[in-house]
Amino acid sequence: MKAAEKLDVREIRRKLGMNQQQFWSRLGVTQSGGSRYESGRNIPRPVQQLLRLVHVEQIDIAKIKREDFEVVEYLKASDPELFKSLKKQARASQKKGG
Repeated sequence: MKAAEKLDVREIRRKLGMNQQQFWSRLGVTQSGGSRYESGRNIPRPVQQLLRLVHVEQIDIAKIKREDFEVVEYLKASDPELFKSLKKQARASQKKGG
């Protein structure tokens, strides 16, 4: 995820209207650690991925369970058309607010 290395995480945080504690704690990063990243320190790849999932994709990582991921991977492999259909339905449902 090379693009994330160039992202201005401070700007992302500000656009979300969050302080450092709110923003970084959702990733399991301390406020002081987040401050160092915002000041230019290299962000480790796992933190970059969490940043993308939590603040770009808007996924609540506290709700993710391994078996959910396993079901998704199984469905993608065993019935890709059904997976695509369900994905499309889920997106439409999200847009409707349901």
